[in-house]
Amino acid sequence: MKKMEEYFVPWLKGIKMYISPHIELAWEDKKLHRLMSNENPHAPSEKVLAAINKYAKIANRYADQGTVVRTKIAEINGMDGPENVMIGNGTSEVYDMMWRSFLEPGDELIQHTPCFGIYKLRCAVLGGKLVSVPMIYENGKLLFDTDAIIKAVTPRTKVIVIANPNNPTGNFMAETDFRRIADLGIPFVVDEAYLEYSGSAKSMVKLIKGYKNMLVTRTLSKAYGLAGLRFGYMLGNKDVVAQISATLIPWNVGTIPMWAALAALEDPEGLAMRVKFNNEQIEYIEGELGAIPGMTIFHSHGNYILFDAKGAGKKGDDIVAYAQGKGLILRPQNGMYGSDGFFRITIGTEEENRMAVEAVKEFCAR
Repeated sequence: MKKMEEYFVPWLKGIKMYISPHIELAWEDKKLHRLMSNENPHAPSEKVLAAINKYAKIANRYADQGTVVRTKIAEINGMDGPENVMIGNGTSEVYDMMWRSFLEPGDELIQHTPCFGIYKLRCAVLGGKLVSVPMIYENGKLLFDTDAIIKAVTPRTKVIVIANPNNPTGNFMAETDFRRIADLGIPFVVDEAYLEYSGSAKSMVKLIKGYKNMLVTRTLSKAYGLAGLRFGYMLGNKDVVAQISATLIPWNVGTIPMWAALAALEDPEGLAMRVKFNNEQIEYIEGELGAIPGMTIFHSHGNYILFDAKGAGKKGDDIVAYAQGKGLILRPQNGMYGSDGFFRITIGTEEENRMAVEAVKEFCAR
């Protein structure tokens, strides 16, 4: 008789359930300030709360396929209609559906690192081979390396994914470089999770009509502030969207998040307030911590800022530990490019941002 372990597909063996230690810590000790997970510090608007309350009262009913919210998303993004939109339980599920649509065991997925960890996680579950192409670190900036991405392509490359703006570096890639990659004809996914902080002019949605292989993802977890409700979406050619949608688990998005998302999308004033606050606080933190001699700051177009404290003679993990002693959870960042000075701060409330600035300044002055 076979052991139970022998029945698992071989590529799943050794993979553990994903756990985010800093989020677990934040829920265990609610006195700690959450400046680590790119969450929005503002509670949902009254319009969103009203939608949550309204649809909670009919939570005994199954949701539909989200035609109304998909139509709104298509309208916002200049697409033809809901057939160009697929919704998911956060973009994490959207990536799972896309990777399932393209990858067989041994097929390659190209990502540009450092980047969002979900690409790797869902690729591994499918037995895909992850190809990580590093960005270029020079003159205090992390730069996209389009030539290296194109050179990494092989006959087994089935997907290329780029975050724009990138997480955690916070910068955009040039449209000309997106076109160069799209010209390869390989499924090309652009993650625009943080786009709203800079505005729609930076979006690559404009390329979808010219490139059937282009797919763009968005989330309501960041600028819209609905991380806990789990709502994300994908935009693309209607035929491509239809095929990927075959992987949908029925009723994958619940009634409450679906209609709460619609309320958020129909509240441009609420979004504008959150964007304005975020960008002002980015400017404040970068200005304050930029005064620390040797501190490298990567200007961010998201709701987080990446730092490298090596030039200031400090280790990123030590700064994170010191801040936690002050009641703040900052985000550690693995060492890279020969530096152990990296760490990240998520934009919090005005008071939390002041506390973070003071903590980093205090530690670096020691």
